Amino acid sequence: MKQRNIRHAVDIALADTPVVLVNGARQTGKTTMVQDIARKQKGAFISLDDHTTLDFALNDPPGFIAGLGRFAVIDEVQNAPNLFRAIKASVDKDRKPGRFLLTGSANVLVLPKMADSLAGRMEIITMHPFAMDELRGRRSSFIDKIFQARLPKPTSTKPLSRAQLAALVSSGGYPEVLGRKDRARRSAWYRAYITTILQRDVRDISNISGLTELPKVLSALAERSSGLLNLADVSRTLHVPHSTLRRYTDLLEATFLSTPLPAWRTHRISRLMKTPKVHLEDTGFACHLCGIDGPDQLHKSNRFGHLLESFVVNELRKISGWSRTVVDLHHYRTEKNKEVDVVLEDSKGRVVGIEVKASAAVNHHDLGGLHDLKEAAGEKWVRGIVLHNGTEATTMGNDMHMLPVQSLWEW
Repeated sequence: MKQRNIRHAVDIALADTPVVLVNGARQTGKTTMVQDIARKQKGAFISLDDHTTLDFALNDPPGFIAGLGRFAVIDEVQNAPNLFRAIKASVDKDRKPGRFLLTGSANVLVLPKMADSLAGRMEIITMHPFAMDELRGRRSSFIDKIFQARLPKPTSTKPLSRAQLAALVSSGGYPEVLGRKDRARRSAWYRAYITTILQRDVRDISNISGLTELPKVLSALAERSSGLLNLADVSRTLHVPHSTLRRYTDLLEATFLSTPLPAWRTHRISRLMKTPKVHLEDTGFACHLCGIDGPDQLHKSNRFGHLLESFVVNELRKISGWSRTVVDLHHYRTEKNKEVDVVLEDSKGRVVGIEVKASAAVNHHDLGGLHDLKEAAGEKWVRGIVLHNGTEATTMGNDMHMLPVQSLWEW
């Protein structure tokens, strides 16, 4: 079993928090990780995907929780939303840390039945598909390094061709997909995955009937990767009412299939776009939805740059889960179309801007958005980074740096 870097954060949370929830999309490896924790701590492991167990949990939540012992792992807790009140009551009687470790494949905070949950009693940790550093047995410190006062000198990197980078983007990070070398078998997995999510999770957490259009909505979002989320355009294209489309996109976000990137805002500038950007949770999945069958098609496709941007956003989200520097991710765009692909803002309000380029060559024109963001950030500005498909690490001025994209996982 490959070590998941998020495991360290889970262990720390269990040491001082009564309830820890690990949530994220299905098939990202949550169950495998928490089973290992249950085994090592000699705790109970309960799966609510089991119908008999689920029936007990639904019909007698207090009795179900009372019988779990000193430490229990409850897998797929969103299947029994009424358990949250029973867990809350149990924790209020005994606030000892590390009593419950939960997993969920739906964002429990956006589900009405779970709104009265465990505030002040629970820590939530998101688990994503594999990050590139995890696949290499490393823990990236990229985010920590780019927020340092002085940017460290990058280590030498092995050249990564456009085709090799396309292979990483098109493979994504779902464990099951990475274990399948045959493209047809990967496609079969994605098809089954979509069916499972839409027929089980989405139907379970929604009151919407007739979900046949959801796969089309998901594909439409994949085709718009790294673009602004224009629901009016999607509504016209798919002939789906705007109100219905909004409910669909909310469901896709609740099941972690779509993870939009919010716009960065500051009181210094009023004319900033507020619309989020479209990014799916996994670029391998996005390639499948776009009909891109493998890296050879991707690196020749006009979507390569857009999907590469989504790939970088996803990697940064993953790395942020084990970085010492706590950051929020945004994008930057003005009404005059000055833009920066990713804005990282730390807990002190300090800002690092990141541009993503599919080419190996970078020039001063590529820094236009970063200079605009620098002016908007003012004294909170740290530096700008251009991640490119080359091998050279160079500096343009004191606070603008060009780095190979593989610095994300090699630093």
